[in-house]
Amino acid sequence: MHAESFFAQAVVYLSVAVLFVPIARGLGLGSVLGYLIGGVIIGPSVLHFVGDEGQDVMHFAELGVVMLLFLIGLELDPRRLWKLRKPILGLGGTQVVVTTLVLAGIALAVGLPPAQAAAVGMTLSLSSTAIVLQTLHEKGQLRTAGGSGAFSVLLFQDMSVIPMLSVMPTLAIGAAVAAPHSTGLLIDRIPPGWETPAVLGAMTGIVLVGRFLSRYLFRFIARSGLREVFTAAALLLVVATAVLMKGLGLSPALGAFLAGVVLANNEYRRELETNLEPFKGLLLGLFFIAVGTSIDFGLFADHPVRMVGAVLGLVAVKLVVLLMLGRAFGLSPDQNRLFGFSLAQGSEFAFVLLSFATSALVLPESLSNPLMAVVAVSMALSPLLVLINERWIPSSAKDRSPDAEQMDEIHSVNPVVIAGFGRFGQIVGRFLRANGVEATVLEVDTDQVELLRQLGLSVYYGDASRTDVLDAAGAAQAKLIVVAVAGVEKSLEIVRTVKTRYPDLRIFARACSRNHAYELLDAGVEHVYQETLDSSLELSVEALRTLGVRGYRARRASRRFRRKEEQDLRELNAMRHDRQAYISLARERIRQIEAVMKKDLDERPQPSDDAWDLAAAIRRMESQRAETDNEDHPEQQPTR
Repeated sequence: MHAESFFAQAVVYLSVAVLFVPIARGLGLGSVLGYLIGGVIIGPSVLHFVGDEGQDVMHFAELGVVMLLFLIGLELDPRRLWKLRKPILGLGGTQVVVTTLVLAGIALAVGLPPAQAAAVGMTLSLSSTAIVLQTLHEKGQLRTAGGSGAFSVLLFQDMSVIPMLSVMPTLAIGAAVAAPHSTGLLIDRIPPGWETPAVLGAMTGIVLVGRFLSRYLFRFIARSGLREVFTAAALLLVVATAVLMKGLGLSPALGAFLAGVVLANNEYRRELETNLEPFKGLLLGLFFIAVGTSIDFGLFADHPVRMVGAVLGLVAVKLVVLLMLGRAFGLSPDQNRLFGFSLAQGSEFAFVLLSFATSALVLPESLSNPLMAVVAVSMALSPLLVLINERWIPSSAKDRSPDAEQMDEIHSVNPVVIAGFGRFGQIVGRFLRANGVEATVLEVDTDQVELLRQLGLSVYYGDASRTDVLDAAGAAQAKLIVVAVAGVEKSLEIVRTVKTRYPDLRIFARACSRNHAYELLDAGVEHVYQETLDSSLELSVEALRTLGVRGYRARRASRRFRRKEEQDLRELNAMRHDRQAYISLARERIRQIEAVMKKDLDERPQPSDDAWDLAAAIRRMESQRAETDNEDHPEQQPTR
């Protein structure tokens, strides 16, 4: 690709991200759908800004999927992964087998030979790891029962891709076709019989390097003080793992996930996350755009009924199978719908499997090309399916279901309910308890619940956005609820539920940002607390005292600043949608508070100020004693 072509394509792809994603997010459609729609518009079917080279971009952008799995692995320590072994093997394995059999049976019914039907069934049984995980992550649903089930299924699907690739050549008919198919990978050069030991050795090497050697490497790099070198090391770790796994015929995403799990307890985990997050976001966005550009709408124009029917049929069949499996494995109706609607699409790995099946002469191009278009469109519909589940199915129907998701039994009713017991909620709960006020604490992170119980704290597993959970927690009898969850969407969902179900219950809500505070105010919350305001003001007070300002004056300035900040928050919220008026008022409020603070500090200090500052009082007494000594003994004063 020439430099001019490269830069032109870069401008096109970046323009899509800048233009379409904010619009989609503003309409509540999510970033994934924004990328997909943008890809369709710039693709060969609409504006023709991108042609066949879009497939090459997709191969490059698959690195974003690898990084996504690596970062998810960093959030899963080995103990939690071990807890997921049953849903991974049970729910995930059953989903792949049952969906493959059902789709293969349908393919046989429409007249495909058994080998082709088996290839189609395996290929279409998979779901999109990138789209599902990104969508669930954005909506804060990855740790719910439905989200955890979807993650388990996706993890097993990633593991099953390699066996599927191994089976494909054996499905071909004829001696010439059944000859071994060379992939050009590292595993082709390994002597027969040594493939399994080589794979196990590589995975063991990843575990050993991540467990024992990585901290010394990262410590050595961190001492250099060069952040870009640490970023390069993080990228090298992910890319090298992906290359090794792909060379051995394994899923690069699965290898990156394993590396992430191994590093989950590493002290440099947060630094790795911070350095890789921007690359992951951009590459995933590029991947979704490439999926949009790959949709061949010419096939839909030539055979509209057949192609649309295939897309809807694929989604419907997978949705029915998933809902039946979710119910069989004990998911509640609302979580089962989340599980089913999130996985009812094709997978990015389908493009790999279909290309491989075509090159191995298992599927003809006349069949694989339409299937690729069907998979791409089903992936583009995935965010819409999630929106349908969220917006078109009444929440009351989900919350009042008799088969509601199991939660801990709550034995006491307290005057306070705390939703979310992370770093913010813990301080509130411990402070109230220390002052003799008991609270009912709800938390959806099972690992957090287990840890806090070991510390002797009373915490219950339950989703505070559900009315049945709030009823069981005694919200109807409580005096107030503290909404301390970190996710903005989940916070607002809890507030809306409380406002609807318990209109007289006072809400004290944590705001993670200024925009979050505005949204809480719009939702009718009177008591909004910005999580960093108090700690920032406390630091500021100590800074003033260190610089010589008396303690009482610094504290008084802090209280005055806080009152002004809370007042300005409500005034600015009223006009935040008028950008020009908002900026004008904000600048005026900044000038006002600075003038008030300056006037207060310029006032002459009063002796009573020292009553609030012991250190200043001692200094003043010592100064007065020194002046008295000088007056009593003038001869001791130095002469000039």
